[in-house]
This record gives sequence, structure tokens and C-alpha cells, in this order.
Amino acid sequence: MSKNADFEYSLVLLGSGGTGKSSITVQLCYNRFVSNYDSTIEDIHRKQCEIDEEVAFLEILDTAGQEDYATMRPSYIRSGEGFLLVYSVTDRESFDLIKILRDEILMVKDSTKEPIVIAANKIDLETSRKVSTDEGKELAESIGCQYVETSAKLDVGVQDAFYDLVRLMRSKRSLRKKKKKKKCVIM
Repeated sequence: MSKNADFEYSLVLLGSGGTGKSSITVQLCYNRFVSNYDSTIEDIHRKQCEIDEEVAFLEILDTAGQEDYATMRPSYIRSGEGFLLVYSVTDRESFDLIKILRDEILMVKDSTKEPIVIAANKIDLETSRKVSTDEGKELAESIGCQYVETSAKLDVGVQDAFYDLVRLMRSKRSLRKKKKKKKCVIM
């Protein structure tokens, strides 16, 4: 089957450094856990999968989380169609950044709603947890995003986070197509 733009999805991972953005991406794409932390500047991963009986070609942009690279975020955001905002349940500051990232996405995209999933990562480190499940869910609900708890190490929730994001992207595309059809009929 050849690639088709209708089945291509550009996903961008955003979050603080050390939250596990690369780990969940590697887990999804290559089915393995990377235990050593090596800060990412920018990596692109591709994966072909089937989501709800439909082929999807994912292009995943794994971005730098370090504050030194914050100036690059607007270009990452412009390139993306859907966003996975990742925080570590063991790091309160990474959690506090999520709303700021969501607001930046809406500002750069000049939009009131974009496909966004929040991934609360590292749930395997329960004894070091600093952000509760309820806090994560409350934040997601308050800013209109979906919420998934993940563990790259245990491969828990990783596929759900990415696939839920693709479903949101599909939904947005479908709405856009319906609006275009209505405009064509009205004219």
C-alpha cells in the first residue's frame, strides 16, 4: 500500500527534559525500553500501524525538553498536527509546564482547540510519585485534553496515548472536511 496524505499523521512530543518522551517513542516504535537518559535535541521516528482497522503512518517528532531549546518550540508546534504533552509523575515542575505548553500550542496555531493528549509518564515509579492521578485528570479536563497514564518501562498506556492522539487528529480532519463540503454547497 502506498502512502496517502489522508493516512499520514504528524505528532509532536513536548515536555520537560527527563520526562521520558524519547522512552515512550522508542517503546511505541521499536518495542524496547531505553534506560539510559541522553538528552534529545530533535529526533524523528516513523511508524506504520493500524488504528481502528485503518492504516496510519505516524511521523513522530521527539523534541528537546531542556529550557535551552525552548526557543525552538514554536517551529516544532507549527510542524505538528497533534501533540503529546508528557510529564513525569515524579516531577511536579514537569506537570506544571503542561498548561503552559498547551497555551503555547493554541497561540502558535491561532486556535481554540487542537488534538492534544497528556501523558503522565513513569507510573512504574509509584513510590516516588509527586503528582496524583486525580491531579492529572483534573488538569486535563480543565484544559480540554485527553489524559493517559504511561510507563515506557512496563509498556503501559504507551500505545493508548499515541493512538488516542491519532483518533483526535482524525476527528479534527473529519470536521474540517465537513465544513469544506458545507461551504461548497452554500456557494
